Amino acid sequence: MPSAETTFLEAIRQALQRLLRERSDVVMFGQDIGAFGGAFKVTAGLQKEFGADRVFDTPISESAILGAALGMATMGLRPVVEMQFSDFAMTAVHQLLNNAGTLHYRTGVAAPLVVRAPCGGGFAGGPFHSEELEAFFCHMPGLKVVYPAFPADARALLLAATLDPNPVVFLENKYLYRHVKEWLPAEWGPTTLGTARVCRPGSDAVVLTYGAMVHEALRAAELVHAEDGGEVMVLDLRSLKPLDTDSILAAVAATNRVLIVHEGWHTGGFGAEIAALVAERAFHLLDAPIWRLTAPDCPVPFAQELEKAYRPNAAKIRDALLELLEH
Repeated sequence: MPSAETTFLEAIRQALQRLLRERSDVVMFGQDIGAFGGAFKVTAGLQKEFGADRVFDTPISESAILGAALGMATMGLRPVVEMQFSDFAMTAVHQLLNNAGTLHYRTGVAAPLVVRAPCGGGFAGGPFHSEELEAFFCHMPGLKVVYPAFPADARALLLAATLDPNPVVFLENKYLYRHVKEWLPAEWGPTTLGTARVCRPGSDAVVLTYGAMVHEALRAAELVHAEDGGEVMVLDLRSLKPLDTDSILAAVAATNRVLIVHEGWHTGGFGAEIAALVAERAFHLLDAPIWRLTAPDCPVPFAQELEKAYRPNAAKIRDALLELLEH
């Protein structure tokens, strides 16, 4: 039975709390995540409950944070670190790409660490605090990349990511923290990485997406149904690397029309990887070209009106779907 209506943010805290309670090898650290509870209060109360030796603050040095986490991971711990904003991880690319990502390949030693990375726009944060960098992370060999859209998935996938023997970048869209709620069961466990989920069935087209765009796609699908009678499937990828190619191909086979939506930039965005997969493996099933709806190739605007125009939303997805269905 459901226990409580829970925000996306609280679901993540529940996963962190459970990990600290059940796993003595889990430690958590990052900028201001201790007494202050993190920039978004995700870790509020954890240091008080588990002590400063399990949950602690670090200097403002992302490279040092990730380097220390990797060292701990090689010595039997399972660190879960927070990049206060995912954008800041770019100052520590070497630690992710050349150290964490290659460690097992070079030495045979596991690197079980999780990098929590708040990302995405919708709050007028501008560049440096709103970027979507999943394509960068997915391009790095040896890393896994997870991007949930719902509270239940967030806590189950974070549990699975921490138990995984590989380094995992866990992307948390900041807009979802307090905007999305869900009734969660009291009993729960990890969800297998690399499994997508059909959030809405449909036979006329499919939207392949993840993160905050799942919710925009669901609203758009309802608009299309109301205005045109079209039945649009929405497939939440949840995990980008590993990617659930079987579910993607099954969705293409069921609908024959594909719209890929993400908040990141267009050129070299992760949607291009999905489009290539569909073109290579399911071209014969398509009744229309593969479409992508993304942010434009420019920095994230500060001004709220400009940011609204910059990000994909339900209205833009609806328009793209209606045009796709007419093709």
